[in-house]
Amino acid sequence: MLKITKGRRMILGGILVVLSFISHRLSGMEYTPVVITLMLATTIVAGTPIFRNAFQAARYRIIGIDALVTIAVTGAVIIGEFWEAAAVTFLFMLGDYLESRTLEKTRSSIKSLLDLAPDIARVRRDGKEVEISPDEVIQGDIVIVRPGEKISVDGTIIEGNAHINQAAITGESLPVSKSGDDTVFSGTIIESGYLLIRADKVGDDTTFARILQMVEEAQDKKAKTQKFLERFSRYYTPGIIVLSILLFLITKDLVLSLTLLVIACPGALVISTPVSIVAGIGNGARNGVLVKGGEIMEKLGTVKALAFDKTGTLTIGKPGVTKVKAYTMSEEELLRLAAIGESYSEHPLGRAIIQKAEELNLDINVVPEDAEIIMGQGLTFYFEGKKYLIGNRKLFQNAGIDTTEYEEHLQAEEEQGQTAVMVGDEERVLGIISLADIVREDAKKMIADLRAVGIRHIAMLTGDNKLAAKAIADKLGLDANYAELLPEDKVRILGELQEKYGRVAMIGDGINDAPALASADLGIAIGGAGTDVAMETADVVLMSAEIKKLAYAIGLSRATVRNMKQNIYFAIAVAGILLAGVLVKTVNLSIGMLIHELSVLLVIINAARLLRYKARSSNR
Repeated sequence: MLKITKGRRMILGGILVVLSFISHRLSGMEYTPVVITLMLATTIVAGTPIFRNAFQAARYRIIGIDALVTIAVTGAVIIGEFWEAAAVTFLFMLGDYLESRTLEKTRSSIKSLLDLAPDIARVRRDGKEVEISPDEVIQGDIVIVRPGEKISVDGTIIEGNAHINQAAITGESLPVSKSGDDTVFSGTIIESGYLLIRADKVGDDTTFARILQMVEEAQDKKAKTQKFLERFSRYYTPGIIVLSILLFLITKDLVLSLTLLVIACPGALVISTPVSIVAGIGNGARNGVLVKGGEIMEKLGTVKALAFDKTGTLTIGKPGVTKVKAYTMSEEELLRLAAIGESYSEHPLGRAIIQKAEELNLDINVVPEDAEIIMGQGLTFYFEGKKYLIGNRKLFQNAGIDTTEYEEHLQAEEEQGQTAVMVGDEERVLGIISLADIVREDAKKMIADLRAVGIRHIAMLTGDNKLAAKAIADKLGLDANYAELLPEDKVRILGELQEKYGRVAMIGDGINDAPALASADLGIAIGGAGTDVAMETADVVLMSAEIKKLAYAIGLSRATVRNMKQNIYFAIAVAGILLAGVLVKTVNLSIGMLIHELSVLLVIINAARLLRYKARSSNR
């Protein structure tokens, strides 16, 4: 048996209502048996879910708009107004379908996070390496992790060195060098190196497991706010029913009482919110902004403060060369030499240097000789019979090269959040290459546009170091920045911002952002560069990496809320006038229906204006 989905029901109801209207016109506006059959069929197809909801709600003593529509439609049929019964049920069904379409994308953030959890753990027991489930690791076990593997516990390194990608926990864009006695987190990945780790926290106590828990708890706290129409219907619906009963008891005029119910049926009011919301969401979707439902669209326009993650949000999420300072050769020669030396390196900084050399079309298709990676320091290699070094201070100091005269430049770069890589030979430093996570080109304009649409406070929350955070915050003109944060720290600071400024939205792209995205009043994910879990957890997704669309999204939300309120106030005013007209017997059913249908048309036309909405720019 073919299941009647909402979509199929709407298509079938639409066909029937069109056939009903055409046949009614062709019959000279007479209710012939064919016309009545078509209209009753429309009413049954479109109205069945409405009637079902009304009866189910009545079992719990809840009388809502579903109940009023049911009574009004029943009354319309009783007094022979079959077209009104068909039209009202179809309009109601259409509004419900349009709104429900925006909510079909279910959130599966918990599943997405679980998919990223470590699936095996290699531990040393009885002098042997054994592969077990991470759940079977016990506190104090020695865990062995090799390159490319995920760390399965929170623990302390007891042997080895490694570069660890901690983006899943801290959001840091660059791998961090870790060695003896350093702490590591579950869910992070070793990019190069080898570690023996003493398990300090296992199972549900690990940082990664706490992230899962925080996302789940934050989503549970997100109760649906009752919309204006639902609150209004608590009084409007029972009031109309009581009024129609009183009117019948006083006048003994059944037709007048039923006319009141039919006229009072909030056709324009019922669709006033969904048509505005759907028009706004449709505009956003065409422009690369996915808003997950009407409630989110309403909330977005009321945001007072924004909290940005840094890595992959305000920045591109990977290191790039920002400056080349050469001392004994040209900058291009220095960059070419460094790129040749890094050709065997898998370190992100090395890849950034190679990428920069390729952008400048430098000839780097040369194989270095005897390249040796020195963990935590850099590398050495031979080129054209001469030994060269690329790395940090420690590499050069261990080679007996004095770096004192370059210290001022090194410190100045580091204070600006740069990573300074020295290039030299066995005698001296030849130059310094500065690298950093690069700020997005459109970030500064986006901040200006956000201030133009009325955002009061803009902050940055990051797991990166304080110097890097301050440099980027100063460059973009942010109001505040918070650095070296773990996921739970971000959640705590969001709470503080909410207390001070009111509704706060969090913008991020990484796994470490998931708890903050879920616990903020609104979570906004950068889709183009973001992870699936962040996008699933978020309420709003910018489908491309263009963060400048955030100001557009907020402006669109505010325009949508204004439009929705206009529709609601207009629909209520029309309903009030019609009710008054019925009570004083100056509005009959035909005039009332004409005004009713016109009000529905005007509500739809007003909502359609949102399809032409365009963002205002700060022009800065």
